[in-house]
Amino acid sequence: MSIYQRPRNCSRWGRQRMFELTTEEGRYLVRVARETITTFLKSKKMPPIPSDVPSSLNEKCGVFVTLNSVRNGPELRGCIGFPLPDYPLIEATMRSAIESATGDPRFHPVSLEESEREIALEVSVLTPPQHIEASDPKEYPSKIRIGRDGLIVERGIRKGLLLPQVPVEWDWNEEEFLSQCCLKAGLTPDAWLVKGTKISKFQAIVFQEEKPGGQIARRQLETG
Repeated sequence: MSIYQRPRNCSRWGRQRMFELTTEEGRYLVRVARETITTFLKSKKMPPIPSDVPSSLNEKCGVFVTLNSVRNGPELRGCIGFPLPDYPLIEATMRSAIESATGDPRFHPVSLEESEREIALEVSVLTPPQHIEASDPKEYPSKIRIGRDGLIVERGIRKGLLLPQVPVEWDWNEEEFLSQCCLKAGLTPDAWLVKGTKISKFQAIVFQEEKPGGQIARRQLETG
């Protein structure tokens, strides 16, 4: 479900100001993601979009839904989303939630019992990606910030994306982040240094459950 197309609309991400979600909007998205997974696992059907959706969540934005297992964890259990604003945010969240639970090729589908008892959800709302301009590829590390930026690496038909929280969780520096994103794209780890490799960055607002079905809070990534 990760689709790379030209962004069509995401008006709340202004060039002069940072997009914001209220705490209640972020919590709402996570609750809807969980309800969507529960409904789908029971019925094999995507539920209808809720009738009480705040109007702001009907704007098109990129989003990823991450499932973290708390059994031995936290440990990644699924992560799927839309890098670009192709769908209204609420719909993209619901679609991503289903695919994260049942369609991530790295994992077998979650069961209803596992979802309810062992999976904590995280929703990341993304800015549209911006191409990083650099006269020399060695400049790329100085143009990204750990804890703020996510990365997309593209070369030919290969594409890889890592969310801003990933290098924080793995304690990577900027060069390691670039190399790991290249590996995610199926490239060599030094492909970011090769002419013709496209590097883009984006930011995200992240809300997460403290435990499966538990309280929801905004996740702070930057430490400095």
